[in-house]
Amino acid sequence: MNTKVHLTDLGKPTDSQRRRGGGREARRANRLSDSGPSAVQAGLQGGRYKPLTDTDIEKVHGAVLEVLETVGIGDPTQEVIDICVPKGAMLSDDNRLCFPRTLMEDVLAMSAKEYVVHARGSRAGKDDVSTTDQKVFYAISGQAVTRLDAESLTYRPSTIRDIYDFTRVVDVSEHIHMAGVPVVATDIIDPLEHDINCAYAVMAATEKSFSMSFTSKENLAKGVELFDHVAGGEGKFSREPFCIFGGCPLVSPLRFGEENLDILIETARRGLICDLAVAPQAGATAPASLAGTLVQVVAETLAALAIVNLTNPGCPMTFAAWPFVSDLRTGAFSGGSGEEGLLAAASVQIGSWYGLPTSVPACMTDSKIPDAQMGYEKGMTAVLASLAGCNRVSECAGMMGSLMGISLESLIIDNDMLGSAMRVVRGIEVNDDTLAVEVIREVAKGPGHYLGHDQTIALMQSEFLYPTIADRQPQGAWEEQGSPSIFDRARERVQEILSGHYPQHLAGETDAVIRDAFTIHLSTSDLGR
Repeated sequence: MNTKVHLTDLGKPTDSQRRRGGGREARRANRLSDSGPSAVQAGLQGGRYKPLTDTDIEKVHGAVLEVLETVGIGDPTQEVIDICVPKGAMLSDDNRLCFPRTLMEDVLAMSAKEYVVHARGSRAGKDDVSTTDQKVFYAISGQAVTRLDAESLTYRPSTIRDIYDFTRVVDVSEHIHMAGVPVVATDIIDPLEHDINCAYAVMAATEKSFSMSFTSKENLAKGVELFDHVAGGEGKFSREPFCIFGGCPLVSPLRFGEENLDILIETARRGLICDLAVAPQAGATAPASLAGTLVQVVAETLAALAIVNLTNPGCPMTFAAWPFVSDLRTGAFSGGSGEEGLLAAASVQIGSWYGLPTSVPACMTDSKIPDAQMGYEKGMTAVLASLAGCNRVSECAGMMGSLMGISLESLIIDNDMLGSAMRVVRGIEVNDDTLAVEVIREVAKGPGHYLGHDQTIALMQSEFLYPTIADRQPQGAWEEQGSPSIFDRARERVQEILSGHYPQHLAGETDAVIRDAFTIHLSTSDLGR
């Protein structure tokens, strides 16, 4: 006989269940208080998605070695020639630096296979980013030049205050594990003041680790001085680095970029974590064939790896092959395309095949506002990079308009989306308990629903992830609230954070020392003091 069960009755304990004692009500209260284990956590292991076969990777690798040996990298500086040629690189007749196959095999053998970027203060240890075993972390980055105004839906030039505000939101975004410099501070003209203030704004707003670029190797040295002040003494930062150093030392196709090359060499000499972004665009600065783009971007990335390790063997460096895509109808960059997600995942797979720490851009969109296009472009590329096992999924939150703009509301929405992506990475655990045969038997012969069962209560928080911004309420309730969009809810959340969350991570004597040593543009009142 079929028994009709009303939704209002689901989850209510039966008389026999009540006789077991008060444990269920306590567990339900515990679940509703959001305590206990979460369905996701930072550093879950990816690697399930593999767009390339082993044979494909070996063919790409063979072509990469051929390009490095016979084509090489143009525009080498005298410094990089002096580093590389005595150790086996060759300078061709047309002044291109070539890397023989045997040299590259030695470079790959000596390269660091992992690194740790440390969180600071109360986050130290538990929020460190470790690049072992295809662990997945989400990192904000980008350096957009404009910010979306939520009221007017127009973009304005970004400022140093925007960096501080975006990082305050990152500080409370549980699915964004690493900070960065998301925009350019267009209101600070002096390069050194710009670099120092970007670093200061990030560190004032969060104790999460972060990445950033410096405009010169001299500025990098001043940045390390700043970081030592924060770490508590000279040399302490290099022992437990909380920042990694990026840039674009290769200009596609297959040429060096002098300023960023100098910074890469200086970073390696100091033994700091070298980050980079090698970003050719398929059909524009790389071949139109996706396989050809992979060959070029991997060759360029391995050239950077060679320079780092010939400068300082074993110095950690991210395999940051960032192949981009052009819309060949217009030549415009297309960061939210399916091809972009596919290339990024393939790059991660190749980097993991080498055993190197990996980074790719994902969660990019060509949309200018948080809309359906933004959702599908960001969600698709985030899941592909995560399932591929990318150690640091970059550009992961807030980026809009083909990386030219950024939105606080988008960042809030993306945090929700990244939680769901990480839940996909976690996968499905299959064991005697989760197969639930006895639970099925008990419910099928008993109440006919699972919502009140002990297993359901126990797993509600650890098996399922619940969004904070996405709307799951009934239509009637949604209409009663004024039919808000996800953008509306994100805007409210942004206002809530910015009006009340003023972390004091650089307060007191440390801040005074920094302000005495450097010109800091954010006032203490900007920081809520």
